[in-house]
Amino acid sequence: MLFRRLTYLTASATIECCACPSQMLHLRRCFNSIARRSALSGLSSARAPSLHFSSDIVRLGGDVLPPMSQAVIHNGVVYLSGQVDGTADDVTGQTKNVLAKVDKYLHEAGTDKSKLLTSSVWLKNIERDYGAMNEVWNTWIDPNNKPVRATTEASMATPKYLVEIQVTAALD
Repeated sequence: MLFRRLTYLTASATIECCACPSQMLHLRRCFNSIARRSALSGLSSARAPSLHFSSDIVRLGGDVLPPMSQAVIHNGVVYLSGQVDGTADDVTGQTKNVLAKVDKYLHEAGTDKSKLLTSSVWLKNIERDYGAMNEVWNTWIDPNNKPVRATTEASMATPKYLVEIQVTAALD
């Protein structure tokens, strides 16, 4: 397979990688999106989004929590890690805050909720919180582009977490 070298300048780094011709357009879109957001927001290199490139895998937000990335892009699909919120006291507030994080990471990856493919929702108490979480979800979701979704009850990492949401989305 023929590989080409792609060199790209962002606000914080020079990125070089090898890619086959079919991957070049995808990589350019990803790099353009990252560079555009960095330039528009005026981020310094110390505050620019953390990126790690490995082959055709792009990892975002690895500096948020050391053991994982917040988003991984591979083969035109964006995979978000489970998002939680410990600042709100009820499931309605936590769900709103979690979905705002989902929007943020999808935007950083170059996509949005209209391109969602799958979603997983974990609730600490499904009997008590399903209705309230679902109200927020139904207000947030793109009504013309609903993903598949699974919702289940689960023990959470800390007692203050009431909901965790993980999604995957198409890049284009």
